[in-house]
Amino acid sequence: MHEDSKQARFEELIMPHLDAAYNLARWLTRNEHDAEDVVQDAFLRAFKFFDGFHGSNSRSWLLSIVRNASFDWLKKNRRSELTVVFDEELHGQETSEQAGSSLAGADQEMVRKSIEDLPVEFREVTILRELEGMSYKEIAEITGAPIGTVMSRLARARKQLQTVLTERLRHERKS
Repeated sequence: MHEDSKQARFEELIMPHLDAAYNLARWLTRNEHDAEDVVQDAFLRAFKFFDGFHGSNSRSWLLSIVRNASFDWLKKNRRSELTVVFDEELHGQETSEQAGSSLAGADQEMVRKSIEDLPVEFREVTILRELEGMSYKEIAEITGAPIGTVMSRLARARKQLQTVLTERLRHERKS
């Protein structure tokens, strides 16, 4: 592919997803400046390997690269965040409606802080599903995890969010 046409095609297919890329990196790194670095690295990677992109879902393709760049950054800078402790008490099954009822009474700042406090594996599926509106299949492609694992992580994330938000709301009402 000629360099000019590669750049034009890249700008057409990939650049519209810059906000989604930044959003994912921001949530995974929990820092605006780190997210900017991750997105810059991800876009450089994406451009380098763009000749190999032959799919139809450029958003999923880019977010996979952003995810990998974020995890590389976390391994290098915050390795401890990549360890998820499984607690059956926190990770039981629940429905979206149950999670939604807890979230309804919480303010946006409390929800944002609670999402940021999730382990990274739960944070990423929550962001991809709830904020980016991606399907389970798209999330599975991005994370490289089976759909069942995606669904399980999302259920655990919702349960943990419900627990944390319920506790924060109780504490706030007592104050």
